[in-house]
Amino acid sequence: MPKAMLRRIRSKISTGSFDLTIHAVDEMAEDRLDILDVESAIFRGRIVKTARDALGRVRYTIHGIAADESGLVAIVGRFTESGRFLIITVYSVPEAEL
Repeated sequence: MPKAMLRRIRSKISTGSFDLTIHAVDEMAEDRLDILDVESAIFRGRIVKTARDALGRVRYTIHGIAADESGLVAIVGRFTESGRFLIITVYSVPEAEL
């Protein structure tokens, strides 16, 4: 199941069927990450956690390598009702989480 879901997420990213929350954009700026790091992490990473939010929607946490290979990036996202992938937050993975 995680591999099939990761393929679905990657498909949404490759076709541009995704959105970023303002929070995700702010967190990317704070950690000096950009959209290339997000794409790289998704295409080279794996799902490390699946959880439900307060409304019961499934959220996926992906860890993958940054575009410049300087470290790990985490992406938390979910599918919207319209089928797009919504990136909720993005952050550099602290070494303590490795």
